[in-house]
Amino acid sequence: MLFTELSLPGCYLLEPRVFQDARGRFVKTFMRSVLEAKGLRGDFCEQYYSTSAPGVIRGMHFQTPPHDHAKLVYCASGAVTDVLLDLRKGLESYGGHVSLSLSAESGHMVYIPSGVAHGFVATQAPALLVYNVTSEHAPNHDAGVRWDSFGFAWPVGEPVISDRDRAFQAFADYLSPFHS
Repeated sequence: MLFTELSLPGCYLLEPRVFQDARGRFVKTFMRSVLEAKGLRGDFCEQYYSTSAPGVIRGMHFQTPPHDHAKLVYCASGAVTDVLLDLRKGLESYGGHVSLSLSAESGHMVYIPSGVAHGFVATQAPALLVYNVTSEHAPNHDAGVRWDSFGFAWPVGEPVISDRDRAFQAFADYLSPFHS
């Protein structure tokens, strides 16, 4: 597996080996010892997935301490533009964002440490995103910032967004509990 650190510290693009033949494809999505050898968390305790039609934006989501978590995310069907926003005060990258393409075709994944918000827009349907996280869902610590409040130019004209995501605070108004 190839690891490339993104412009936000601790965030990585992971490129697994993809084996393909006449039967189809085989992709190993993670191996705990490989992640830990890179200094990343591999102690995932919950996995879930979402499906989205083109133009759907989900984000920018995270969990707050003490239930914050690292995530390993990949697209098992379709494609998305994946977006990360650094919420870690004290880092030079605080408030910075990065985007990358994830698709079933590439098999690429993104590793997201605690303190980084995550969101995406579906670009090819059905977009099925799989999330591995290092803490279980804690509804009272489930949080987010508004998808349109931190300067990212989403590649969609009329996005489909949940009422919950529309109600999040703007990034400028959010008091982050994350520190470097």
